[in-house]
Amino acid sequence: MRAVAGARIRIAAIAAVACLAAGAGDALAQTMRSAQAAPGTPPPAPTAEEPVLTTRLALKESGLVSHAPADPILFPERSTATFYWRGRLDSSVRLGARTSITGAYEQRAIAFTATPNNLGVGLPADRPPFRVTPLDWAIASGEHAQWRHEIDRLALHADTGPAALTIGRQAVGWGRGIAFTAIDLFSPFTPLEADREWRRGIDAARAEIRMSDRASVDGVAAFGETWGHSAAVARLRGYAGHADVEIVGGYRAGDGLIGGATSAPLRGAEVHAEAAVFTTTGVAGSVAFGIDRTIVKLVAGASRRLPWAGAIVEGEYHYSGFGAPGGEDLGAFLRDPVVQERYLRGDMQTLRRHAIAAAVIVDHSPLLTFGARWVHTGADDSGVIMPVITATFDDRWSLDVTGYVPYGQAPSFGAIPAQYGATPAGVFVQLRYYR
Repeated sequence: MRAVAGARIRIAAIAAVACLAAGAGDALAQTMRSAQAAPGTPPPAPTAEEPVLTTRLALKESGLVSHAPADPILFPERSTATFYWRGRLDSSVRLGARTSITGAYEQRAIAFTATPNNLGVGLPADRPPFRVTPLDWAIASGEHAQWRHEIDRLALHADTGPAALTIGRQAVGWGRGIAFTAIDLFSPFTPLEADREWRRGIDAARAEIRMSDRASVDGVAAFGETWGHSAAVARLRGYAGHADVEIVGGYRAGDGLIGGATSAPLRGAEVHAEAAVFTTTGVAGSVAFGIDRTIVKLVAGASRRLPWAGAIVEGEYHYSGFGAPGGEDLGAFLRDPVVQERYLRGDMQTLRRHAIAAAVIVDHSPLLTFGARWVHTGADDSGVIMPVITATFDDRWSLDVTGYVPYGQAPSFGAIPAQYGATPAGVFVQLRYYR
């Protein structure tokens, strides 16, 4: 019976996305573009002139060459080459002036010479958090290759003006952080990820009420396989003078939480901060989370565009009580199943408690952007320098190159004294096509 039910769910889900993609010939050139509106600002209502169906196709071909530290336990193969292919079709069907259905279907493949040292830049995990069922299936797999497909978005949207409702698989992002976050609760990115275009979709119901032009409240109920893997949180957004402010609170995967974020202009720069307090329940057998704890996360940062060369400078400090204290072996820390679950869910973006990040990005021209990013943990004096360059050939083709230059004490026989000392050096190249 379970096999039959699973097959029915799979067929129904694929059929739903196929319906979204049907008839895309005339509308294929239409591009879905969305941006997070300011608090209290309703999105523009669709008009009769807008097409019933819009689609956006994205194709990405990537390669990663990496060289790991000399630790046969952690890295049986020091040098690896990994190739990724990813195709995504985003679709939107307009049902009425204020209702629509959006969906996104992906196929992705990976081929590797040995177990990939993927640095977190490759294919997403096949069991992301906050999903009732993954809707992610293997098409084929072998010793050195995998081919999968997934439904990453499938949601109904309704907007009445003062209120909006979204039900289904969707992306939810909160907070103001650049490299780190304290209140981004659903599948946040890690500081080393090179491709941040698509956040993983979660199964959720999200409602927003716009109380005025400068204030709104929204709530998210996100569903996992059990209540302990689900979430129910709310957020109040508004302005205090020139600063935007948001306050969040609720329940997330067994933890209670309350927090907030703000950002504001300051003498030509942007400054931002986030803070959150989590209450966790002890898990028997866990060394790091075996007792009830109150855990704090903080983010403080700023960014500024310099008057020369179109350069943007960013800096950020992060504290996470979820991380390991300085001096602790991260190999033992990571062997704790509760730590593994929290890390994969995004509770911690760095394994240590203190970290800083900085970046200098130069918009040399509309066709060329280059610069460098840096992540560092002071507790074990390790980090990664990431040179980056993006060449845009036209409105459809672009090329991204990211390098990874780690430093810090190297691991030894499975022990990890420094987080980024165990990071492989590498180069990630990605060719992108959009239509």
